[in-house]
Amino acid sequence: MTITEEIIRAFSDHLSREERTPATIEKYTHALRTLAQFLDGGALTKEGLLAFRERLQTDVLPQTVNGYISAVNAFLTFAGLEHMKLRLMRTQRQPFRESDRELTEAEYERLVSAAKKRDDRLYHILITLAGTGIRISELTYITVETVRRGRATVRMKGKTRIILIPRGLKEKLNRYIQKRGYRSGPVFRTRSGKPMDRSNIAHQMKGLCRAARVSPKKVFPHNLRHLFARLFYAAEKNLAHLADVLGHSRLETTRLYVMSTEDCYQRTMERLKLVI
Repeated sequence: MTITEEIIRAFSDHLSREERTPATIEKYTHALRTLAQFLDGGALTKEGLLAFRERLQTDVLPQTVNGYISAVNAFLTFAGLEHMKLRLMRTQRQPFRESDRELTEAEYERLVSAAKKRDDRLYHILITLAGTGIRISELTYITVETVRRGRATVRMKGKTRIILIPRGLKEKLNRYIQKRGYRSGPVFRTRSGKPMDRSNIAHQMKGLCRAARVSPKKVFPHNLRHLFARLFYAAEKNLAHLADVLGHSRLETTRLYVMSTEDCYQRTMERLKLVI
């Protein structure tokens, strides 16, 4: 078998039928195109897959390698080539988050302030993502109707959960909706009326970095979800409740969202005063 664009489109359609999220579909098809580029028109073989994994190991982090492998393995299952699936790399879980990628409250406030001055729609997108903790792919569930109700029902990956819209956010969104003259449908849409695309939102967020004095490494939609998770946990200290709000089925996934940074661990160790 040779991986062609036609095969990649068929795989993408398959993922859609399986109700995978747009973000997952984009990630899996990107990984498959990367593999096709590596094979350079050659046939898909186990030897080629092993060479692809070896190349990845020299170029990217182990977690990223496993992301590519998971995507390729899903394709192999789809293509009836399960005997060619690759083993994931063994990785040791890092005990803390990288400080240079954590968005602080002060940095978030500067981003919001910059957005408020230059892009009213982006401002409301930022406070909606941060104020509810939703995924960027779930932003389409924030509609005129759900804002009026103060809650939205999200159905993704075969699961259903309720997103609550805080009172302050509801008031701001209602004013935004009235200003735009929307009567129904998505709150955040393009001029043609289509829901905002996640890549456009991410690009617009990057455009705020200089004015907000925030590192571009910290500015991407999912980091607002992490900020929400940390502040929610700090306020309630209940991991199970946070998992419900975020829509996680495993507490281990939620725990990753509230890990402390290396700097925080360092400060705690200094307070122990055991070096005497």
